[in-house]
Amino acid sequence: MRNILVIGAGRSASSLIKYLLEKSTPEKLHITVGDVSIAAAQKIINKHPNATAITLDVFNENDRKIAVQKADIVISMLPARFHIEVAKDCIALNKHMVTASYISKEMQALNEQAVKKGLVFMNEIGLDPGIDHMSAMQVIHRIKEKGGKMLLFESFTGGLIAPESDTNLWNYKFTWNPRNVVLAGQGGTAKFIQEGTYKYIPYQKLFRRTEILRIDGYGKFEGYANRDSLKYRSIYGLDNILTLYRGTIRKVGFSRAWNVFVQLGMTDDSYILENSENMSYRDFINSFLAYHPYDSVELKLRSYLKIDQDDLLWEKLVELDLFNSTKKVGLKDATPAQMLQKILMQSWSLEKDDKDMIVMQHKFGYELNGKKHQIESSMVVLGDDQTYTSMAKTVGLPVAIATIQILNGKIKTPGVQLPITPEVYTPILKELEEYGIIFKEKELPYKGYNPENVVG
Repeated sequence: MRNILVIGAGRSASSLIKYLLEKSTPEKLHITVGDVSIAAAQKIINKHPNATAITLDVFNENDRKIAVQKADIVISMLPARFHIEVAKDCIALNKHMVTASYISKEMQALNEQAVKKGLVFMNEIGLDPGIDHMSAMQVIHRIKEKGGKMLLFESFTGGLIAPESDTNLWNYKFTWNPRNVVLAGQGGTAKFIQEGTYKYIPYQKLFRRTEILRIDGYGKFEGYANRDSLKYRSIYGLDNILTLYRGTIRKVGFSRAWNVFVQLGMTDDSYILENSENMSYRDFINSFLAYHPYDSVELKLRSYLKIDQDDLLWEKLVELDLFNSTKKVGLKDATPAQMLQKILMQSWSLEKDDKDMIVMQHKFGYELNGKKHQIESSMVVLGDDQTYTSMAKTVGLPVAIATIQILNGKIKTPGVQLPITPEVYTPILKELEEYGIIFKEKELPYKGYNPENVVG
């Protein structure tokens, strides 16, 4: 039996571990799932004969090394900041490693040692990053092999609520880490290039500069810019491209409404609010508005942000019960972002039978034999239930498939890497199609960057 250690039994690990358990007999695998909660590890393996649940605290160096030593390959489903100690153990103990996280500077620093030892350290092999890399590079390589010159690449991904579970005016519910949603876009100016001109969007303007997308069968969406699209120029071999833009997908109208929170300062995570544990929802809103002896909170807010009373945006704010004077947020020593997250979780948490949805779209513009072409490639994946969500599928399945490919010697190029070579993406994308993760392509007249699609 070949041994796989999976560290972390959270929500994103469900489809990953289900896949490995299904492959365990034909592939002669034993899967060990380690989590700080033994109950979580036991639940996810469900008494499978080819699996073992263990208590594993990643900060316990002795237990961590013992678990890694027993494995042939290690999958870390921990938060990104916790991968590095596991990675160092894998180097010391000669083990391959797989993560779905972005390659950190600390991880990249292990590349030379991994290459010398012939170890594959596959990173960024989840959804975004992951499926986005693989699906994009497959098309980019195909265009280049024909002799085409890339002119435009845009890529958008969103974790959304499935249409049948879309029951609020925001057309949104939390399908992954709520904190990441509240803090989205912070920590740097969005950078990209359009028609050869560098563009920058500061955080306070980010949610008013959106692009309209259309997905066949699902209608219109909007995308706002990710932080740094430019870092992908060299990674994707697109150093001379005229337009390169990566963004996050939401339903149309979400970003304009979210901008209310940004402009008020409610997404700030840098300071503590006084007396936060005793604040009502209404107090919280009022704390960001100017004092007036007579005007109501509602009037002050509408006046400050110039929101008409019959505007749908206003209805979205009312729907969240933001002006309730009796409902307490109930968080002590909380930041504005933490308070906002708590309020939103009351309205945007998934119901028992809710399903989520992943949407991804790429646009490729290129020139071939003097003629310009454009390809649009879109993927929509729906969740099965709250255990096997579309997020868990699209994050976990690429990780699992890559792990088997490495064990079987099909992915063998050593070093710290991401999945941008045919050796990696060809078999993984092909197998993902068996699980309904399929990209549909269509040829369009070349439009280049289309300013008509931009809102704000």
